[in-house]
Amino acid sequence: MNVMKILIELLSAGVIMGILDFIWLGFVAKKLYYDEMGKLLRKKPNMAAALAFYVIYVVGVVVFVVNPAVQMDSLLYATVLGALFGLVAYSTYDLTNLATMKDFPLKITVIDLIWGIIITAVTASGAFWVSRVLGI
Repeated sequence: MNVMKILIELLSAGVIMGILDFIWLGFVAKKLYYDEMGKLLRKKPNMAAALAFYVIYVVGVVVFVVNPAVQMDSLLYATVLGALFGLVAYSTYDLTNLATMKDFPLKITVIDLIWGIIITAVTASGAFWVSRVLGI
C-alpha cells in the first residue's frame, strides 16, 4: 500500500469537492435552498457535522471509485462510477428526507441528486487525473 498515493488522492479529492461545494452552496444554490427549505435550515450550519461528512465521503470516493479506476487506468471508470456513487450517496440523504420529513421539497431532492452525480463524477475524475499526472 502506497501511503503517499492514498494521501494525494484524498487531498486532491477533498480539495476538488470542497471548491465545487463551496461554489454550489455559497453562490449558486444558496438562495434556492433558503427559498425552498428556509424553515428547515439552521441559521449557521453545524460545521463539525459538515466536516465529518466531507471526510467520510471523500474517503468513500477514493476507496470505492478512484483507487479502482487508477488500478484499471480508466478515466471512464472514475467518471461513471463516481456518478453512480454520487447518486447512491445523495439518494440516501434526499430520499430519506423526502420519505420522513413533512415539508421536504421534491424539487430539492431532484436538484440534489443531480448535484450529487455531478460533484462526485468530477471529484473522482479529478482525483484520478491528479494521480495519473503525478504518476503515482
